[in-house]
Amino acid sequence: MHEMSLAEGMVTAVQEQSKLQNFRHVKRVILEIGALSHVDPHAMEFSFEAATRGTLMDGADLEILSPAGQARCFACDSDVTIERRGDGCPNCGSHQLIVTGGEDMKIKALEVV
Repeated sequence: MHEMSLAEGMVTAVQEQSKLQNFRHVKRVILEIGALSHVDPHAMEFSFEAATRGTLMDGADLEILSPAGQARCFACDSDVTIERRGDGCPNCGSHQLIVTGGEDMKIKALEVV
């Protein structure tokens, strides 16, 4: 489960920012996990709870946003939304797509004290 290592990395990054920005506790984390990111939101929720125990993020609420996958179709020159890699263009059916969004996992916001 690579979500645990991602959650641990998130804790490390937030701890570094707490030193730079002088906050003591995180109350809420808004995390964006793109539909094409290969990160399971349910596994991330479990991993987040385990990885944050005993840290400045212990007890923080986790809100996960899940933006759709975005792609550019070379065949019909359209920007389209796709649910998963390998999907065809919803406009023309072509598989000549390049992913342009929805691959990332990033912290969008923190509520801190």
